[in-house]
Amino acid sequence: MNALLIYPRFPDTYWSFKHALSFLGKRAAQPPLGLMTVAALLPGSWNKRLVDENVERLRDSDLQWADVALISAMHIQQEALFAILARCRDLGLRTVVGGPIASSLSLEEINADHVVIGEAESLIATLARDLERGAARPAYQASERPAMETSPLPDISLVKMNRYSTMTVQYSRGCPFNCEFCDIIEIYGRRPRTKAVHQVIAELDQLRAAGWRESVFIVDDNFIGNKARAKELCGALAEWRIQNKTSFGFITEASLNLADDRELMQLMKEAGFQSVFLGIETPDESGLVAANKLQNTRRSLLDSVALIQSYGMQVMGGFILGFDTDREDIFERMTEFIQKSGIPIAMVGLLQAMPGTQLFRRLWREGRILHTGAGNNTSMSLNFLPRMDATKLVEGYRSVLKQIYSSDAYYKRIKVYLNRIQTAPREKHVKQPWLTRDNARALVHSIVRQGVFSSERWSYWKFLAAAATRYRRSFGTAMTLAVMGYHFQVITRKLSKFKMPELPAVANEVDLPAETGERT
Repeated sequence: MNALLIYPRFPDTYWSFKHALSFLGKRAAQPPLGLMTVAALLPGSWNKRLVDENVERLRDSDLQWADVALISAMHIQQEALFAILARCRDLGLRTVVGGPIASSLSLEEINADHVVIGEAESLIATLARDLERGAARPAYQASERPAMETSPLPDISLVKMNRYSTMTVQYSRGCPFNCEFCDIIEIYGRRPRTKAVHQVIAELDQLRAAGWRESVFIVDDNFIGNKARAKELCGALAEWRIQNKTSFGFITEASLNLADDRELMQLMKEAGFQSVFLGIETPDESGLVAANKLQNTRRSLLDSVALIQSYGMQVMGGFILGFDTDREDIFERMTEFIQKSGIPIAMVGLLQAMPGTQLFRRLWREGRILHTGAGNNTSMSLNFLPRMDATKLVEGYRSVLKQIYSSDAYYKRIKVYLNRIQTAPREKHVKQPWLTRDNARALVHSIVRQGVFSSERWSYWKFLAAAATRYRRSFGTAMTLAVMGYHFQVITRKLSKFKMPELPAVANEVDLPAETGERT
């Protein structure tokens, strides 16, 4: 059989990094690891192609070649997903849809020939056999969450590696915490499952053999969900980097209680972890308690962030506005916190009630759900009726974005971060060359776009001068963050022009399927 694996296009948001990636000549941040893993699970006798719409066009000739299209998507990709499905229907091509979206929308909403709900490792063999026999069922649902030891080496031969800025490895699934708004724990569970160390090393060896020498994103839901296993892996990663004399650097996601474990932070530093994304959410402790984000309470959030940064790891932060506990001073408090934290990449979004989450179920019971949403928390839209006046909430959100992504504010945060890592001991084992061909290209584009044609060019030149003198030891990091700032400023300008859709006075008048919010 000819299997066409398709990854739909993401909308242009803060998360896409599109306008920064263009400086590097890249088209997307990461490849579709889920589809690469599915491809490895399909029968070896099948012919396979992978089209990632984020780096290339999906052509009619690809669709005409295929016997079946296997499409994986997140909630935020639904518009592009539906467009692909329509094209497939017009050509009479069978479709299979999986990924997180299959766990949050009904079969009727997805409107594919076959839907796969849950993780692929335990399902693909049966699905493939049924497709070959022409007897595939409308839906396949995993009866249990598979052990990560059953996950194969992803098929990296199917992707155009040079079009991405980072490669991806998954070490674990699941998170031990119970945040009300989170769909990860609903889909992947609260008991972290991990791969064996040798599996991760094999994936890194595969990437290295294919010529990859840049960053690797360990795309776990919470890398430190099982701290003992994470420490074991970090030790192995440090040894692997030394043995291979490689400049691989790692990025991951974790919870803020990382700051409670100095041994783990030191091991992550030695393993080459350069950045970690943390869900900080809000400086308002009552909001954290109400959202059941208890791991962020009873601590100084600012001190926790600064401690993690002191181990040489850049903190990227996720923040949310729109909790029921938010008062009108939250916008000023959020802006002040972000500036003091030294978190350059501060992803602030409006709260979204994702289908399948505890939050969605609660708001549905309270009669406050408007629709299932588009999964984009950085737009000016809401899918529920907030406690705060909706117009005040959206305008306050807009004001936070304008303030934190003004050039002066953004560069000031970078300097706070650089000051914290300036005195940190340098890594001894592996030299980290910054001035690669791609980075040299990015620097030239940055000088032209930000230093010549930007209306905020004087702020840029002041920052560039500081980076080249006071922060010359961290010049590469400084300029990488400056380039990323260009993307955030472009998106902020776009969002400042958006008008908030008018919200109805009452909710729950939409005809939602009975299982929406219930099926995991």
